Amino acid sequence: MKRSRFSEERIIGILKEHQAGAKAADLCRKHGISDAAFYKWRSKYGGMEVSDAKRLKVLEAENAKLKKLLAEQMMDEATLKEMLGKNF
Repeated sequence: MKRSRFSEERIIGILKEHQAGAKAADLCRKHGISDAAFYKWRSKYGGMEVSDAKRLKVLEAENAKLKKLLAEQMMDEATLKEMLGKNF
C-alpha cells in the first residue's frame, strides 16, 4: 500500500483550516494536493481530532489482523473437511 506523504496530524490541520473559512481550492493549491484528495480526506477525517485519527488507524490495523486470522482459520477448516471427506 502506498504511504501518504501527509500524516494524520497534517491532514486534520488542513481540514481545520477549511472549517475556519479557507476555500478548498486555495488549500489544495497551498499544500499541493488534488481536489479529489482533499474531499477524500474530508469524508474520512472530517470532524476528527488527532487522537481520534490515531485511534482509527489502530482499529484499522487490528481489523486487518483479525480478518487475516479468520481467513487462515477458514482455510484450515476447509482443508480438514476436504481431507476427512476423502478418507470416508
